[in-house]
Amino acid sequence: MNVSLAFRPRLLDALRTYSRADFRADLVAGLTVGIVALPLAMAFGIASGVTPAAGLYTAVVAGFLISALGGTKVCIGGPTGAFIAILYGIHQHYGPVNAAVCTMMAGVMLVAMGWAKLGTLIKFIPFPVTMGFTSGIAVVILSTQVKDFLGLQLPADAGEVPAEFVKKLVFLGRHIDATHGATLALAAGAFAIVRWWPARLARVVPGSIVALVAGTALVMGFHGDTAWGVATIGTKFGGIPQGLPVLAWPEIHWLELPSLFRPALTIALLAAIESLLCAVVADGMVEDRHDSNQELVAQGIANIVSPLCGGIAATGAIARTATNVKNGARTPVAGVIHAAVLLLILFAAAPLAKHIPLAVLSAVLVNVALNMGEWHHFARLRKWPKSDVSVFLTAFALTIVVDLAVAVEFGILLSALTFIKRMADQTKVDASFELSDEELKAQSQTGREVPRGVMVYRLFGAFFFGAADKLETALMSAQQLPEVLILRLREVVAIDATGINALEDMHEKLRKKGKHLILCGPHTQPLFALDNAG
Repeated sequence: MNVSLAFRPRLLDALRTYSRADFRADLVAGLTVGIVALPLAMAFGIASGVTPAAGLYTAVVAGFLISALGGTKVCIGGPTGAFIAILYGIHQHYGPVNAAVCTMMAGVMLVAMGWAKLGTLIKFIPFPVTMGFTSGIAVVILSTQVKDFLGLQLPADAGEVPAEFVKKLVFLGRHIDATHGATLALAAGAFAIVRWWPARLARVVPGSIVALVAGTALVMGFHGDTAWGVATIGTKFGGIPQGLPVLAWPEIHWLELPSLFRPALTIALLAAIESLLCAVVADGMVEDRHDSNQELVAQGIANIVSPLCGGIAATGAIARTATNVKNGARTPVAGVIHAAVLLLILFAAAPLAKHIPLAVLSAVLVNVALNMGEWHHFARLRKWPKSDVSVFLTAFALTIVVDLAVAVEFGILLSALTFIKRMADQTKVDASFELSDEELKAQSQTGREVPRGVMVYRLFGAFFFGAADKLETALMSAQQLPEVLILRLREVVAIDATGINALEDMHEKLRKKGKHLILCGPHTQPLFALDNAG
């Protein structure tokens, strides 16, 4: 495998011809997407099982590194909803320190994937799998927001909300009578603003910011953090520190690393999939072509550094990237400015963040989940092939009730099996004991008379492990073996080791009985494979 990679971030190419007009466009886009990212970063941090500050640190540090070192022009990186279920579960099962180690391990894996040029392989993940786990993640996000959206006031002995989906539903159902009316009203109002804020006004001020400011002002206007008993960042987390924390290396317990490999791989796979999907979307919006391997390296570096600054896992954010493009972004500088805007907010407005109601951030995340789910495709499932529906439903269900890694693994496996079945169904073996008059005429004209009574098989499609038994089955249906068996391979597009082995077995069986096997008309790949096999 060729593992050489020219490390060349797109930012370097952009700066070579950078102009004032480019800077003005990037400045507007960066300011806008930075403001949009503010409530999202805090909400993603809380939902992932950490603090809102951790979400902001991730948006600043990882957002800067992904834009500065990445292989795309306009992608925005940071914490995303896709990681919520994974990170929340890791924090519950392994603790915050091991969660940071998991993220750093995932970063190393991403860098290795980029250097090994595996970026292009992500495109081989089937659409039903991607759609299934994306919709499943959306459902999981919705389930994580029930507590804060309803303002459930749990008794002291209730414990934490379980990470597992079914247990979580049982837990929430048991305590649904603890709904806090004022919190629910605030969350519903914030959701209405975020969801139905007019598009013409959103170009000036995003709906999420309006909901954030309005909700915070409402709470501050009624006796601050104790207003109506509505939970805020201050009452739960004590506020957000100003600026970035000092770099700190997590304490690594080397004996525990093997148990962290699987969750780390899950983070790496999801980061790779989400970032490259984001890059493809961005390419379509700005008519560009990204460098997938460079992007993976940048994602890896960002996920290595982010935990050192108190952050969490990060990847490309499709919604923020779309906002970036719609506001005129031209180069990665817009992403750098977006990170700088968030850093300035951390320094200047961190003390005010303690008044932000958790219900408002929950409303923002509910809207993210509704936008994230591929709901419109559900109505089209009845038009899909049944095998693809099975793949989708498998990935969807496993993401919800088990975890993303299992969903992707089983989804890809099931997709591979259904593809093999389809290819095998396309492989056909037609047999006849006699050549047609046209074939006899053509062969007699070239002086190559073929006696009647020979058996001729015509193979169509790919002769591979999923269809190699068809030749044996066809031969067994014959009343007797011919003196000469001719296999016409003109319609065989590919052959693998199993197909070659089937031909070798057929040849050996005929040879032992004093009979002959003739292969004719193979194309390039089958001919090359047969020649190599001897």
